[in-house]
Amino acid sequence: MPLPSADELEQLQDIEKQWAVKAMHHAETYFKLISAIDGSKLRLTGIDDEIYADFTETFPEIDVQHLDEQHFKTDKAKAKWRDWINKYEKRVNEYNFGSLLRIDPRDDYTEQNTMFGMRMQFYAVEIARNKKGLNAAVLKK
Repeated sequence: MPLPSADELEQLQDIEKQWAVKAMHHAETYFKLISAIDGSKLRLTGIDDEIYADFTETFPEIDVQHLDEQHFKTDKAKAKWRDWINKYEKRVNEYNFGSLLRIDPRDDYTEQNTMFGMRMQFYAVEIARNKKGLNAAVLKK
């Protein structure tokens, strides 16, 4: 496959920047929300309970109190996530958009506490955290 031209590369970089800006805006909005409202009262999608049940059944190894990137970034994990995420293609808006995930729910989005993922991964993790009351630490700050 040939390398992209300078114009194509510039367009790709612009798209990547737009994606990053949108992900950051989403993260900032969500953090403001859980800083002001008890997360256990939030509904992030119209099917939160279904997502939570499916996530906990499919990914019992994931501890949402402290995310381990190995459960997201290895080739095996990526394949498992891809299959899981694609089930929601027609049911969840922006299901495959890029999102920022906090590694530790007690802290803000910082360079050390953030990893990049997909919107469905964000929903799965944050719905689980909200149901378990793990975002309460942010509300108390």
